[in-house]
Amino acid sequence: MNEIPQYLIQKSLILLTVIVFAFYLLFDLDLLQLILDSDKSRISILILFIYTAATLHWFFLAWKLDGEQKGKGKALDFINVSKSKTDFERQNLLNILGDELSNRHALGHMTSDILLKLGLTGTVVGFILMLLPIGDMKDFDPQKIQPLLSSMSGGMAVALYTTLSGLITSTILKFQYFILDASVSKLINKLSSEELE
Repeated sequence: MNEIPQYLIQKSLILLTVIVFAFYLLFDLDLLQLILDSDKSRISILILFIYTAATLHWFFLAWKLDGEQKGKGKALDFINVSKSKTDFERQNLLNILGDELSNRHALGHMTSDILLKLGLTGTVVGFILMLLPIGDMKDFDPQKIQPLLSSMSGGMAVALYTTLSGLITSTILKFQYFILDASVSKLINKLSSEELE
């Protein structure tokens, strides 16, 4: 198999560098600390922890897939086994290989959905925290309005920051795994075209 010059590991390193730099900027501008301090539910911390673990998983898969593109692992097994098979059997083996390589990404796609749902859960929790003080109010007293509004703004902060954290991390993670999916498709197409030659 000819090596496929897609430079997946280099693309992944560049993207990882951009992500780390973006988080460094958030940290340096104290925006990350603001999000973590304002989120009393701590869902944002959970979102960031899950995103970090998923990104490490993504980079590991990118490294493995880069090896597959260079003719190692399951791609090499396919090439060795397919030489003695009929066209129909080769196509079935190619479909199985494509499924196996794509199924590695299922955890990442599921994690992306979990991050989004955690952000939405934080929205609901934030609205509950925002509305709790209103239920405690027995009468209309102007002196109680200021602490009530302050408490309500804390709940709104939880709602907005967890939603923001969930949306951003989910979107970035989807893009990361999209790169892997596209690389698997190119690898399968390359193997298929080589079989036809």
